[in-house]
Amino acid sequence: MSATRPEPRTRRRTVSEGTGTARRAEILAIAAQLFATRGFPQTTVRDIGDEAGILSGSLYHHFDSKEAMLAEILRDFMENLRGRFAEVVAQDRPPRARLDELVRGSFATIHQQPHAVALYQKESGALAGVPEFRFVGQISLEIEKMWVGVIVAGQQVGDFRTGLDPELTYRFIRDAVWTSVQWYRPRGRLRHDVVADQYLLLLHGGLLAGDTDPA
Repeated sequence: MSATRPEPRTRRRTVSEGTGTARRAEILAIAAQLFATRGFPQTTVRDIGDEAGILSGSLYHHFDSKEAMLAEILRDFMENLRGRFAEVVAQDRPPRARLDELVRGSFATIHQQPHAVALYQKESGALAGVPEFRFVGQISLEIEKMWVGVIVAGQQVGDFRTGLDPELTYRFIRDAVWTSVQWYRPRGRLRHDVVADQYLLLLHGGLLAGDTDPA
């Protein structure tokens, strides 16, 4: 999964003098953008400090290492995503409505957190065997089970084609949706909800059960 295209160079930002929590959030936002656009290995602590307008050594008052920043960015992103999806799955609505909402929620996340999405796509595979990042695989698996569960429920009530493998269907949808971070622009011609509508039109044409559904 690929990162977003590098953004035009902008004026360096100065981290505010607010609370420690606010400063950490600002630094993490800067780090996420640099990691996503330049690549994690290519981004140094000095790069982050320069972009934030503070000495690189000052970053160590907030974070132990560049890896600690990456872990916090990914953990916050993935835990929030898991919570968002869990709320949708728990709704008392038909499977088709819940699947549609999962897709819409994914595009909303891409709109709201493009750098975190791009960073997860680019780095998650390389982090699979690193103990400090074990949570990445664990949460990814939990999210997959939620989506697959909705797809299976839809097959059971006749909403979705029974001849489709649920896990393969999930991966098809996942890859089609999340790779859009490569080209989607929050200020572009199409809003994220319009893009979601277009994807759902395509998805429904091949997923909904019909008269030709195999036994």
